[in-house]
This record gives sequence, structure tokens and C-alpha cells, in this order.
Amino acid sequence: MPLSGRFVGAEHRFPCRVYFEDTDAGGVVYHANYLRFMERARTDMLRLVGIGQRDAMAAGEGVYVVADLSIRYRKPARLDDALLVVSRMTAVRAASCVVHQTVMRDTDVLTEGEITVAFLTPDGRPRRQPPAWVETFSKLVES
Repeated sequence: MPLSGRFVGAEHRFPCRVYFEDTDAGGVVYHANYLRFMERARTDMLRLVGIGQRDAMAAGEGVYVVADLSIRYRKPARLDDALLVVSRMTAVRAASCVVHQTVMRDTDVLTEGEITVAFLTPDGRPRRQPPAWVETFSKLVES
């Protein structure tokens, strides 16, 4: 069973490792790959709180997409580094959520991002998130 991370309070903590495929010719993580680490962490955070994205998509309810993204690179990660992606839900709206994510190596902050995900219908229009999901996310924000 793949590792899904764990919650510590309202923070989701997702460990990952830097592989050769994540790096550029100098052995430094390519900038876009931090987004991949963050995406995996967000997906597993949702899975752990019972959000079935695959089921919602298959049922035609909708799907989350990145609507806005702000990222700051502070220090580089390198080949074979053990990283931790810390994710925290910071806002919940009718059709979107905001997640703050930090990529760390030990206690060093490498990258920080603020990601807004919007819930869309299968044809790409904004849709209110299921009420149970909003309730779950709101509890995470309040914690």
C-alpha cells in the first residue's frame, strides 16, 4: 500500500524522496517538480479525510483543478534528499479551497506555495463542493 502521509493536528505531512528523474543535469530538483510533490501531497490529504475525487469524477459530480498558484523557491532540493510536504487548508469557499503547502528538508523550508483549487463540473463550470466536503475542510481550517 502506498504511503499517504498522516495528519498532525490539521496539518497533513507527506514524505517523499528526490529521484534522478526529478532533477536537472546539475542534480538539483527542476522547479516544476515541486508542483508535482505538492499535487501528490494534496491528493493524499484529500484521500485521508475521505474525499473520493475518483468517485466524484466517475459519477459526473465534478473535479478539482488548480485555479490559482503562488510559489516561492527558497533553497534547492537535491538528488536523494528526503523531503516533507506540509499541507494546511487555509480557506474554504462554496466552490473552492485554498491550501498552503511547504516543502521541507529536515527543518529547512525549500519551497512554499499557496494553491487555490476550484471544483468544476465535467464541462468545466464552477460548482459548489459537496456539503460534506465543505464541512470536512472547514474543520481543518478551524483546527
